Amino acid sequence: MKFRFVLALMFASATATAAPPTLAPLLDSIAERLAIADQVALSKWDSHKPVEDRARERDVIASAVAQAPSYKLAPASAEQFFSAQIEANKLVQYAHLSDWHLQGKAPNEPRPDLVGTIRPQLDQLQKRLLRQLADFAPERTNPQCPQWLAQANHEPLNDPLHQLAMIRATAELCIYQG
Repeated sequence: MKFRFVLALMFASATATAAPPTLAPLLDSIAERLAIADQVALSKWDSHKPVEDRARERDVIASAVAQAPSYKLAPASAEQFFSAQIEANKLVQYAHLSDWHLQGKAPNEPRPDLVGTIRPQLDQLQKRLLRQLADFAPERTNPQCPQWLAQANHEPLNDPLHQLAMIRATAELCIYQG
């Protein structure tokens, strides 16, 4: 997945300025978080738990908001960003669960433990995402920001679900100054 975003950013159109080097790592980490959503969906399938977990979502957002100042981020910015990540992850989970219900079964893949393995991975990834969001923060108001994201998110992917989830996860990354 990393290579795809780097290539997308390298081949920006001649009329656009090149994306800053801080964007590719952020997009790669967002893509990594979305890949973990596949494992979360498997866990939810096995446990018959709903995708929506408001208590966990509140905890994730509260943690990001609390950590934001140490990364020199506004708490509201961290809240908005992680809310988008959660919504994108739920999109992946709902789509997978729907597909598996249609097929009558989930893929026969190893299932990491949600609480013992997956959530600690997400917690570690949260710190990296906060740092990368802080690194990219000065570019969020750049008028070229929406074009950088559009180019990165519209590169051909073999997985339209993750492409759509990526668009959702990055939809509010650029801040429009009007």
